[in-house]
Amino acid sequence: MTALRKIDASIFKKAVGTLPPLDCGQVPQLCWIDIDQLVVDPAYQRDIGGAGKKNIAKIAREFEWARFSPVIVAPHGKDRFAIVDGQHRTTAAALREHKKVPCQVISADTAKQAIAFASINANVTKMSTMQLHAARVAAGDPDAVRLKKVCEAGGVTLLRYPIEASKQKPGQTMAVVQLRQALDRYGEKALRIALQCITRTRHGNPGMVRGLLVLSLCSVFDSERGWLNHPQIVTAFQAFDFAAAFKSAGHSAGGFSQQAFRTALVKLITEFLTKAVGMGGGR
Repeated sequence: MTALRKIDASIFKKAVGTLPPLDCGQVPQLCWIDIDQLVVDPAYQRDIGGAGKKNIAKIAREFEWARFSPVIVAPHGKDRFAIVDGQHRTTAAALREHKKVPCQVISADTAKQAIAFASINANVTKMSTMQLHAARVAAGDPDAVRLKKVCEAGGVTLLRYPIEASKQKPGQTMAVVQLRQALDRYGEKALRIALQCITRTRHGNPGMVRGLLVLSLCSVFDSERGWLNHPQIVTAFQAFDFAAAFKSAGHSAGGFSQQAFRTALVKLITEFLTKAVGMGGGR
């Protein structure tokens, strides 16, 4: 079981420095408010466009109170409250025919509401794809769990935070998106073998579980299934310098595009395997 940790602000004191005295304003209230009492002020609120409609539809389809954070509102005239943050999730709740939503009521005029709106949306700590994947694994999402299992079989650990390639240990990678693409496009076996070709040769090739490299390996195996099934396919890559190939492919692509980069990698891998194990070996 993962050890839980408490909030410890002391470790940030040095970086933050001495905080000046500040009037933090009136303490907000938490309460449930009728959706009919909530309004949107177009003076600072954005219109709900195409992306917003999709977001509302997604929230409504997957609606669960455990995922619903309180709507930030401010009093607006008699018996009405202006939504500072949360019009999308409030609209989704209304689609689910809920009559009330939990709200955090702040004391703010229109100007302060606009400032609060900008601050809330600007200061959100964006989650990386790595963090989202870890959260989905913890939640038991089938696709995320499947990717984790294939990666473990391939000797790969999906990082939860960025570590530059030169400092990564063997098997560590940040390429969650590309590995997911490889799994969806080429299947479990191709991805597992591709990962093993990297992690089980040349001291684990630290820093080389890169998205374009894995996709290129899977593409080569997909085009020549005999290589994928060859009993010595992993061992063969003991003689392949992944770092040098990656660098060479980058020079060949000339920085034009990822597709050109990948094409160059596929060419290098194909030429190597043709010499190492021959075409169609292991069919």
